[in-house]
Amino acid sequence: MLTLLKIRNLALVDELAWELGPGLIGVTGETGAGKSIIIGALKLVLGERADKSLIRTGEDFCSVEAVFELHDPGAINAILADGGLESCDDTQLIVRRVIAQSANRQFVNDSPVTLALLKRLGDHLVDLHGPHDHQSLLSAERQLAMLDAYAGAETAHAAYRENYRAWRTKTTELEDLRHAENASEHELELLHYQIQEIDAAQINPEDEQDLDDRWRRASNATRLVESAAAATAALTGDAGILERLTEVQRLVRDLEKLDPSVRQHTAALESAVLELQDLDRNLANYADELDIDPAQAAALEERVNLLESLKRKYGLTLSDVLARRNAAAARLDSIENRSEKLAALERELTACRAALDATGKTLTSTRRKAAPRLAREISSQLKDLGFQQASFEAPLRTLSEPTAQGFETLEFQFGPNPGEPLLPLRQIASSGEISRVMLAVKSALAEQDSTPLMVFDEIDANVGGEVARAVGRKMAALGTRHQVVAITHFPQVAATATHHFVVEKEVSNGRTRSRLFPVSGESRIQELVRMLGGGGEHARAMAASLLNL
Repeated sequence: MLTLLKIRNLALVDELAWELGPGLIGVTGETGAGKSIIIGALKLVLGERADKSLIRTGEDFCSVEAVFELHDPGAINAILADGGLESCDDTQLIVRRVIAQSANRQFVNDSPVTLALLKRLGDHLVDLHGPHDHQSLLSAERQLAMLDAYAGAETAHAAYRENYRAWRTKTTELEDLRHAENASEHELELLHYQIQEIDAAQINPEDEQDLDDRWRRASNATRLVESAAAATAALTGDAGILERLTEVQRLVRDLEKLDPSVRQHTAALESAVLELQDLDRNLANYADELDIDPAQAAALEERVNLLESLKRKYGLTLSDVLARRNAAAARLDSIENRSEKLAALERELTACRAALDATGKTLTSTRRKAAPRLAREISSQLKDLGFQQASFEAPLRTLSEPTAQGFETLEFQFGPNPGEPLLPLRQIASSGEISRVMLAVKSALAEQDSTPLMVFDEIDANVGGEVARAVGRKMAALGTRHQVVAITHFPQVAATATHHFVVEKEVSNGRTRSRLFPVSGESRIQELVRMLGGGGEHARAMAASLLNL
């Protein structure tokens, strides 16, 4: 659940730290007091785009931080892993948005994230609904997903989707091959030539560096021999380094005879002489080995030129050349063996369709068994919300062709008035009706819905009296399975809340700010009296009765 929401410099809120508990949380206050800022802050946490107009006047930035306690962090950790982030070490997840004049940033557990990743997390953490925010409920695809959740058909649907992807892939491959243009004679000749030319070169990319080294030595053999000979002459020739070092050795031995302690300074001389003698022998051997046959040098140069020519034609590297050869071979194979490939693809497509039909039949059967039960459950919930004679159905319509969702589609049908035809939910004009239908659906699916926090922003608009009381009771029932935040103008709804908070505006030092505080006992009764629109003992008694005091 959401345990803490911190807001700073957001619109009329200068600083707010809101600690939330479980159950139904009611938020009330005068119109314009700042209740919408709470919703705005939550939307920022959910990954909604933001602009600089949200920053409180006179400030450089605004920020929102939400702390969630996760009962099972598995799904959240999977999203974090997809984004290259570390999993939650414990069950706490901290989401922070910072909106500044220069740039906007977002963080999860202090690691920067993209807005897209934040939205994915938000979809798993919070289900937010306002009086005109029911697009997910009106979507046929979303309604089918609700039915699958109610029926426990997620595994069957996952198996179907896997077979559907395989079937669509094979269908596309077959269509592409059928509609491919016949290759021209010129293209066939070119493909054959490219393959033969590259194969004849017997390319091995791993040998390229060794070939370059050998060719470089061969092409510079004369200079290398001359340089090695000059070096050995400098070492052993007349007045060479070694001859001069021999004189140095004689002088050092005379020193050592006169003063043996000098050996600590001259010991390195013997090693130096030995190493220079080794160097002389090694250079001589190296010069002998450089005696390269001119024919061999010519062959190496020809090989290097051949590979460079292939790279100019087919790619920057020898690996690119080989990739070009493989692509040409694949194209040639598809042309020359088109009939055989068509037959093989048709057999594979038939097998894929059989697997798709089998999983689709299982999915359809599960849905058809569950749809009437879901419709009855939602109808029962609707009766609790004031639709005593309303009708609700969940009819499945078979499609002519399979889709990623299955062999059928679903569109909830609702008839609030007896004798009138049932209509799809998207054709219901009344926001009050659609809000209550949404609440009924949420209540029916409460056991299957894994979203930890539900937020209802004035969905009780355009209802009143006993209906508002029923809406409150329904939200309180949801609060036994989820954490529920209800922003409301109705005392009947607010009175059912486990925790009650009030938002109000105040003016301090010439600045207006919104603040939020909890109410209980007498202060809660006074808030309900205000919401009832009256004063005196009668209103107070009514407020107390709403609280069952």
